[in-house]
Amino acid sequence: MYNILICDDDKDIVNALKIYLTDPQYRLLEAYNGLEALETAEKETLHLVLMDIMMPQMDGIAAMVKLREKSNVPVILITAKGEDSDKILGLNVGADDYITKPFNPAEVTARVRSALRRYMQLGGGVTRPSTMKIGGLELDDAAKQVFVDGEEVSLTPTEFEILKLLMSSPGKVFSPRDIYRNVWEEDPLGADSTVAVHIRHLREKIEIDPGSPRYLKVVWGQGYKIEEWKGSY
Repeated sequence: MYNILICDDDKDIVNALKIYLTDPQYRLLEAYNGLEALETAEKETLHLVLMDIMMPQMDGIAAMVKLREKSNVPVILITAKGEDSDKILGLNVGADDYITKPFNPAEVTARVRSALRRYMQLGGGVTRPSTMKIGGLELDDAAKQVFVDGEEVSLTPTEFEILKLLMSSPGKVFSPRDIYRNVWEEDPLGADSTVAVHIRHLREKIEIDPGSPRYLKVVWGQGYKIEEWKGSY
């Protein structure tokens, strides 16, 4: 059973999402502003949060920032058309994905399933022990841990999957569309901006100097790659 929190100040939207997500595997919880969402997160073990951005008392961005202080639970933002800057801001501060109003029911269910799959893979389950190491960067797929120069860093499920993909083929350039297909397992619509934000956030966590990265490199016009750092500081 997965606990999914739906947070939107519009009760009609909450009800619509509950209909779309009707599934015996889902326990659907409700909140109508950011403060209520945080209160629910304190009381319940959540596996996914659907969070509107524009809400009274505490908006979705502020609530997500507070949530990220304690949890890596996946957050899918609920946005309106034309809120591109809010989408990017949300991804920058820890959102995993977003869905745009008006909703396509098939897209909602697909994105929810994809986010839950990544989260559960990161959080546990039986996996074949597999450790990848490139210089001082180490990824333990069995334990779902990442270390940089021996220090553990905390990644969201999406960041972990992106890093694992890149580390699986050192030196290989993955386009944003390649990354999106492999990690989200969906058609890569809007892949460039979404992937770019996650890559930037990942760099901030694994690089000493994100502006001069040791491992996670951009190949302009082509994509991203992981390569072993051979320099020194």
